[in-house]
Amino acid sequence: MLKIDALPTVPRWAALAAHAVPLITLPSALWRVALVAGLPVTAEPQSGTGEAAYILMLSVVSEGLALLTLGLVRGWGETVPSWLPGIGGRPVRPLAAVVPALLGAFALFALLGWAFYAPIAGLGDGSVTDSSAQTALLLVCYAPLVAWPPLLTAVTVAYYRRRTASASFVAA
Repeated sequence: MLKIDALPTVPRWAALAAHAVPLITLPSALWRVALVAGLPVTAEPQSGTGEAAYILMLSVVSEGLALLTLGLVRGWGETVPSWLPGIGGRPVRPLAAVVPALLGAFALFALLGWAFYAPIAGLGDGSVTDSSAQTALLLVCYAPLVAWPPLLTAVTVAYYRRRTASASFVAA
């Protein structure tokens, strides 16, 4: 059974959603690693070490950003970890987490919109796969990314409500 270790005041659905985000980004990251490793996942293999480095960095960055969602349901999203020099141990201001998270969600919604619009508008150079098996693998690996923006938005709203509600009780 999956143990979700979140703050006691975090709604269970928000903790589950936050933990789902890194898992839904993982298949696409692994697909990109397979591409760099030379596995036959596309019609044309990637070329050059610069392109390989970019593709691998894209996987690392996307997973890193997805893991940051956990901060919205964990203690390090409310208090800066003590090992950070100068700011460690200080409380995280809610908007310092909410604004970047919502900007990220907006960017993801925009990318998602582009991913749906571009093929319809005939933009791009066509299909990246040359077999139905490659197409199926691509869809299985990238389809979960559709859930990333709404999950991030929902968890961010829950974080904001939780953090600002406790602040208003303290002020009263």
